[in-house]
Amino acid sequence: MQRYRPAKSSETPSFSGIRTYMRLPHVKTLDEVDFLIVGLPFDSASAARVGQRFAPQAIRESSVYCKSYHPELDVDIFAHCSGVDYGDINVVPGNTAKSLNNIRRELAAIIKKGIVPVCLGGEHTVVLPELRAMQEAFGPVALVQFDAHHDCWDSYLDERENQATPIRRGIEEGCILTDCSIQLGLRGPEYAADERRMVRELGMELITAVELHEMGMPKAMARIKARVKDAPVFVTFDLDFLDAAYSPGTTIPMIGGFTTWQALQLIRGMRGLNFKGFDIVELIPSHDPGQITAIAAANIVWEFLGLIACNNMARRQGGTSEN
Repeated sequence: MQRYRPAKSSETPSFSGIRTYMRLPHVKTLDEVDFLIVGLPFDSASAARVGQRFAPQAIRESSVYCKSYHPELDVDIFAHCSGVDYGDINVVPGNTAKSLNNIRRELAAIIKKGIVPVCLGGEHTVVLPELRAMQEAFGPVALVQFDAHHDCWDSYLDERENQATPIRRGIEEGCILTDCSIQLGLRGPEYAADERRMVRELGMELITAVELHEMGMPKAMARIKARVKDAPVFVTFDLDFLDAAYSPGTTIPMIGGFTTWQALQLIRGMRGLNFKGFDIVELIPSHDPGQITAIAAANIVWEFLGLIACNNMARRQGGTSEN
C-alpha cells in the first residue's frame, strides 16, 4: 500500500514548497488514503463578516510546523494513517444552492470509500452539505458541535440555507441523530428568551458556555462520550467557540469563551469515538492579526488527525483507542 505522509522538515525547510496542509502531498485521489484534507472555500451565505473563502489557504499556511508524532496522544499519526491534501471543492460564488450541492456530491464519493474527510471551511453553512453527504453514504450521524451559536434558526431574512440555519436543516432532513448529539459553548446575546429551549426541543443536548466553565473540561468530556456512545460521529468546530482573545479572526468574535488549552482537552477527550468526519469553520484571515486564529485552526485540525490515528492504531491492535 502507498502510504502518503508529509515532507520532513529535517530534510527540507518548513518554509519551502507549495502550501498544503502539513506539507502533505497534493493528490486528488480516493485510493490508499485513510483521511483527506478538503478545502471548502465558501462564504456566500454568511450573515455577518465575509472572507471565509480564504480560510483554507490560511490554515494550510499556518500548518507547516505540525509534525507527525503527537506526544500527548502518544501516536505517530503517519505510522497509522495515510492521507493527502485533496485540495478545494469547487464552489460557485454567489450561488448557495450550487455550491452546497457540489460539496455534498464530492464529499459523498469520499465518504462512501470509507475515507474520513477533514474539512477546512468556509463559513458554517458548509456543515449542511457535509451532513447530507454523510447521510447519503451511510445514514444519519451524531453531531458534536463546538460553537458560540446554535445555528438552529428556521430562516434568516427569509432564507433557509445560510450560516444561521444549517443544524436545523440537518435535523429536519434526518441527517442528525439528535439523541446522540451535543452542542457546547453557546453564549452571548440572543433575540428571545426561548432560543436555548428551542435547541433542546429539537432533541439536541446543550451545554452552554457558563455551564461548561462551571463543570470543567473533564466532566464535559464524560458528557460528550455518554451522549455519543458508539454512534458514527461528525465533529464541527466553529472557531467562535474559542474566546475572542484566542480567535479574533472569525465571523462574530465572542468574549466569555474558551482557551485553546481547554479546546484541546475536549478534543483529546473524544478519543475512541467512531469518527466519520471533521470540520473547522469561520476563519476570516483579513480579520486575524498575527495569524492567531489560523494557528489555532491548523493545530485543531492536527488534533483531529491524532484522533483518526488513534482509532486506526486500536483497530490494528484489536483493542480500544481510549486511554
